[in-house]
Amino acid sequence: MEVVFRFLVATFLATLMVGCSSFQQKNQMSAFNDAYAAGDYDLALQAVSFKTAKGSAVDADEHLLDLLHQAELQRLLGRYQEATKTYDLAEEGMKNLDLANILEKSSTAFVALMVNDSERNYQALMSEAILVNTYKSLAFLAAGNNEFARVELNRADDRTRRAVEYFSQEIAEQRKALNQQAQSGQNTAAMVRNSLNNQSLRNAVSQGYDIESEWSVLPEFMVPASTYLHGIYFLANASSRADYEKAATSLTRVAAMNRASGVLQRDAKLAEALAAGSQSITELAPQVWIVYENGLGPVLEETRIDVPLLIFHGNRQAPAYFGIALPRYRDRAAVPGSLGVISDADIAVQTERISDMGSVIRTEMKERFPSVLARAVSSAVIKAVIQNEAAENFGVWGQLGAAALTIATTQADLRSWQALPNHWQAARIDRPENGKLTLTSTNDYSLGTIVIPDQPFTLLYVKRPTLAGPASVVALDLQGRNPASTVQLSGKDLLTATQ
Repeated sequence: MEVVFRFLVATFLATLMVGCSSFQQKNQMSAFNDAYAAGDYDLALQAVSFKTAKGSAVDADEHLLDLLHQAELQRLLGRYQEATKTYDLAEEGMKNLDLANILEKSSTAFVALMVNDSERNYQALMSEAILVNTYKSLAFLAAGNNEFARVELNRADDRTRRAVEYFSQEIAEQRKALNQQAQSGQNTAAMVRNSLNNQSLRNAVSQGYDIESEWSVLPEFMVPASTYLHGIYFLANASSRADYEKAATSLTRVAAMNRASGVLQRDAKLAEALAAGSQSITELAPQVWIVYENGLGPVLEETRIDVPLLIFHGNRQAPAYFGIALPRYRDRAAVPGSLGVISDADIAVQTERISDMGSVIRTEMKERFPSVLARAVSSAVIKAVIQNEAAENFGVWGQLGAAALTIATTQADLRSWQALPNHWQAARIDRPENGKLTLTSTNDYSLGTIVIPDQPFTLLYVKRPTLAGPASVVALDLQGRNPASTVQLSGKDLLTATQ
């Protein structure tokens, strides 16, 4: 009786809060996406802003998703110091969440199981954490802070190496906790464990979720664009053979992911030649890399599946079908075509697609899906038990009330960082003598001309979410000696890469 009453009261109140917060969240992201797609980053920033009481510290756990959006918008607007500080706060939120036990018995965990995952603070993906370090490195380079840029790229590389271990540990800890609870006589934990081990449930999920087509994944987990930037940074900043070898390792790994990409293969060969000593850096003409973030990244949508749960009825366990809600990613639009890069000598190159965000996220979700499924099944089992107890204690009205609340609160967590791209493209070209490079978009339409300072290594980092908005271009000294300028190019504008 007490458990049933607790559920009915807690879930009723949680349902009201979920409905309100869900509505606010949808409105917020709709306002953000409208402004972001149009290239109005100041307006987009307003949409994801929040108030903090005077004298109070920002709650990085609660506002993690807002902080991620804010930081990237600040970077795009050229507010690099603000961007790095906001990304620091976001990382603080990620650390707190990483330390949280996935099955901890806190009020948040209780509400999440009773209601849905969206009642937890936002749990960043490992790929998002890697991109935080990558974007911070770009902001530090733009500010001429080479030392901190190196730190952030090394942290991104370290996260990548530790990712697979983290995924395995996350699932192992969850299974361990579930087994311990089941062995201690907790019927609910036993039902969850038995349901997850039931082949009928696995078949239902496989058919309803279409797992085979869902996991279009990379051979190993990484964010190829981050690893690529790590490689060209260390190539540009190498002071020893070990640095060249580090660059070669990163660039070779990325090239192995996409053997059809000419630019990736050429960069890997250059780094290997420098590491082997067969190519001298002094004989290399000043180089300009162009990395192009194109389009809008994947977003989550909900899939509902009826699955058989093994529920205890007295001393007997029998299957009963209940609905679970699972998140799945849907790709959004890319900007058609590639970027053309034309020098004064009429030498032209086109950017090539080197990686896409969808494959990165789906690779991670394949590793983390057992945890997502376990939480969904745990929530469904608890609600199924409560429904049975409500029927036994309150009759048909109790059963109907519990069933109605269950239907209302069975939702997938559809939150995500929506300032990420559909994919990345890249190219490399020798710096022309006059330093002028013209960028062209689809149908050779000129976006603008960029003047590159006379420096050994330059990175043109371009981001264009939609055709409706401009291309945000920042010209970076890869050795961090000169600060950069950011410009929004939508026509024949001119950017000089010095302030």
